Amino acid sequence: MSRVCELTGKGVQTGNNVSHANNRSRRRFLPNLRNVSLISDALNETVRLRISANALRTVEHRGGLDSFLLKAKVDELSAGAQLLKRRLRKKLEETA
Repeated sequence: MSRVCELTGKGVQTGNNVSHANNRSRRRFLPNLRNVSLISDALNETVRLRISANALRTVEHRGGLDSFLLKAKVDELSAGAQLLKRRLRKKLEETA
């Protein structure tokens, strides 16, 4: 399982551990990923995603999963989230 957020695309970064003596060794900065269940109002179902804590705050700030997906760029989303976005758009077009 890759360490990448399914909604924002945030992944592992690399850098240096720097000691007091200024010795440098490589290290990894891991994203704060969480397994969450989000509710899609338009699809009337819950969706399980592995997203970063920052993405969870963004979803709540934008007013839920549906509005987040409609505003998100397709290249940043995972394959599962892209499928969810397509299903959401299709459902909204049918109701409109």
